[in-house]
Amino acid sequence: MKKLKIAIDGPAGSGKSTVAKRVAEALNYIYVDTGAMYRAVTLAALRKGVSMDDGEGLTELSAGIQLEFRPAEEGKGYRLYMDGEDVHEEIRSLEVTNNVSFVAAVAGVRRNLVRLQQSLTSGGGVVMEGRDIGTVVMPDAEVKVFLTASVAARTRRRLLELQAKGIMVNEEELQASIIRRDAIDSGREVDPLRPAPDSFELDTTELNIDQVVERILALALAKGARLDQ
Repeated sequence: MKKLKIAIDGPAGSGKSTVAKRVAEALNYIYVDTGAMYRAVTLAALRKGVSMDDGEGLTELSAGIQLEFRPAEEGKGYRLYMDGEDVHEEIRSLEVTNNVSFVAAVAGVRRNLVRLQQSLTSGGGVVMEGRDIGTVVMPDAEVKVFLTASVAARTRRRLLELQAKGIMVNEEELQASIIRRDAIDSGREVDPLRPAPDSFELDTTELNIDQVVERILALALAKGARLDQ
């Protein structure tokens, strides 16, 4: 039975990470969080003092670090390692979140990471999520989904996610950050955030995670996937 390539795109807080993980688990596919890769480059830049305006420096940095997804010790999912260090938690910091869109807008960084991402898709059996998966990284994906949600809903989700980790943030500032990031991601010249022409657009504002996962799995099953193959 053929293993599919499944692309899940969408803006910050649309639920794509949680949904993609669940879909990958149900199908026993590899899960790849491309946003984590851009976050890792951002973390490396912050550590090394590379300016977010230094496109050449960021490009060189992204070419020189080693990124690798390894199975989590608890047996579910994957964690991202940068140069052998587990950075899975640190890349979710507010400082990284506030700067990652600037790094992701650099053409050289995108070129380096897209090359790496595409190397992970050979043979299928992958659920990859990000902002340009269906349009750039996996334009040949059999299933392409573009998740959306209202800004208010996405702000609430991200707020709860941060609070669960003990990170307290101002809700108005968080919403402003999401709006700003949307503008950067959608307006950048290189690989902007947009749905692929053949993607299935799904508004998750009024849907829970189970409902979203169920709809995506239905699309995958219709294309020939099998549950827990």
